[in-house]
Amino acid sequence: MKANRCIQEPCLVTDANEVTREPKETTHQLAHRDPKAIAAGTPNPQGKGLVGFLLDWDYSAPRGVVAKPKGRILSDYFTTLLILSAAFKFKPAFETDYYLYREESGWALSLISPAEWNTTAKRGAFVGRCVLHADSTWSIEPSENLKKSRRVAEAVGEAYDAFVERLDTTSPLEDELPFYEAKLPYYQRLFAAALSRSLRASLTYGDQNGQPSRQWLELLPRDVTRVLTGPTDQS
Repeated sequence: MKANRCIQEPCLVTDANEVTREPKETTHQLAHRDPKAIAAGTPNPQGKGLVGFLLDWDYSAPRGVVAKPKGRILSDYFTTLLILSAAFKFKPAFETDYYLYREESGWALSLISPAEWNTTAKRGAFVGRCVLHADSTWSIEPSENLKKSRRVAEAVGEAYDAFVERLDTTSPLEDELPFYEAKLPYYQRLFAAALSRSLRASLTYGDQNGQPSRQWLELLPRDVTRVLTGPTDQS
C-alpha cells in the first residue's frame, strides 16, 4: 500500500518482558529526570556500574504506559520512528518542544523553532513540532508545509512507504519493534528501544500480542497526515 503523497494503570517497563507498577510523574519531574538521583536510588550510591548507558537506560524508561487503540499504537509507532530517524546529538527532554526539519541531507531535529530562523529555506523545511511523552513515544503537530511543500510531503511519504514495508510480514507486531537498531546513533537507538518497551507493554495490556504485522496494515490510512495526527476513532 502506497502513501498518498498529497498527503489503565500507570506502569514502568523495565525490560522487553517485564512490567512493574509505578505512579505517573508530573511534567516538571519528567523534564528534570536527574541521573544522579537515579544512581542514588540504587544499591550502589556512588553510581559505579550505572554510569553512561545504564543511567540513560533508566532515564529513557517508559512511564505511564497504558493499553491503546490499534490506531494509536500505529500512529505512535510511525511518528516515533520518523522522529528518531532525524539527526540530533542531544539527550531529548520529556514534555519539551522540538522541531523537525527536512533538509537536503535528511531529517533533522532541532531546539530552534521555524520562527527563529531568518531564512525562508529553513522555515520551508519545517515538518512539525514534536514532543517526547512520558511513555517514551513521540507526537508531532504537522506544519502546513506537508500541504504546501512538495519536497516535505514526498519525504514524509517515502518514510511512510518504508514503514508499510516494515510491517509487511507475518511476524507479530511485537517482534518487529526496534529493540536494537544498530544503524542508529546512540540517543536515537536508546529511545527506539524505549519505544519498543512502551509499545510492547501497551500491546500486552490491550491483549493485542500475537497478531501478524500484515494484519495491522489493514488499519493504516492512505493519507500519511492522518497517521501523524493520530486516529480520530478508537479503532
